[in-house]
Amino acid sequence: MRAIQLIDAQLTGADVAKPVPGKGEILIQVRAAGVTPTELAWYPTSHQKDGSVRTRAVPGHEFSGTVVQLGAGVEGILPGDEVFGMSDWFLDGATAEYCVTAPSSIAPKPARLTHAEAAAVPIGALTAWQGLLDRAKLQAGERLLVHGGAGAVGVFVIQLARLHGAEVIATTAARTMGFVSSLGAQQVIDYRAQPFEQAVRDVDLVFDAVGGETLQRSWQVLKPGGRLVTIAADSEGTTDQRVKDAFFIVEPNQQQLREVGDLLQAGKLRVFVDAEVPLNEAPAAYTGKTPRMHGYGKVVIII
Repeated sequence: MRAIQLIDAQLTGADVAKPVPGKGEILIQVRAAGVTPTELAWYPTSHQKDGSVRTRAVPGHEFSGTVVQLGAGVEGILPGDEVFGMSDWFLDGATAEYCVTAPSSIAPKPARLTHAEAAAVPIGALTAWQGLLDRAKLQAGERLLVHGGAGAVGVFVIQLARLHGAEVIATTAARTMGFVSSLGAQQVIDYRAQPFEQAVRDVDLVFDAVGGETLQRSWQVLKPGGRLVTIAADSEGTTDQRVKDAFFIVEPNQQQLREVGDLLQAGKLRVFVDAEVPLNEAPAAYTGKTPRMHGYGKVVIII
């Protein structure tokens, strides 16, 4: 099969053996895979779980496709089922014609979504869900500040927060202010035109998808007892204990993905695809060279 592999820090197309599902695994024929460029710099991309060096990793850990083969012991799933999901970061990803994953990492694809749309959901939606609801325990009526409101995660943070009755403030670029407002943000700040800390005070929660100076400036806008969560990759190796406690990496979760799928099917959540590119253009997509249509939403590889 064709796959994209990370070889000597460069993404390269390669002919590789089609994977075979082991016990408790399933084989997916990939129809579309979402692009998360920062994944290339993450620890699991260059290391095995035991800490040894990992080579020729296949990126792309969110996907939509069709089940084609079951490993021993797999029940409740049938070949031909259309599914979407995200796989463990240490596994080879879905920027390939086929990928192997665990049944617990997938859910039925919402029928109203295309494969491209479904592939743009899992990482962003589950990150938003786990950050807002599992870690920060967002409550109705609380005030939330979202950094990166038009990003692949931010679009789901805003929508889920509004569904849970929060007041949402978001930072974004000027060209996407209208879009972010349409998602439900009640106050939108152009981060280039005005320092957000001059416009916002006493929030219950900050959800940071930017990192760096933006993260550091965010502590001052929290009310006493306020919470901050961050997914910024530059926080992973920090020595700042506050940032360590705030940082997390999303994990597969079938039940949450099913609930997200139900919300999408009911039209209560929306997903946005900014560009669709073929497999051979995946290296350009990961390096930000793919032309974008809107400036918001996800880039998706079509297999």
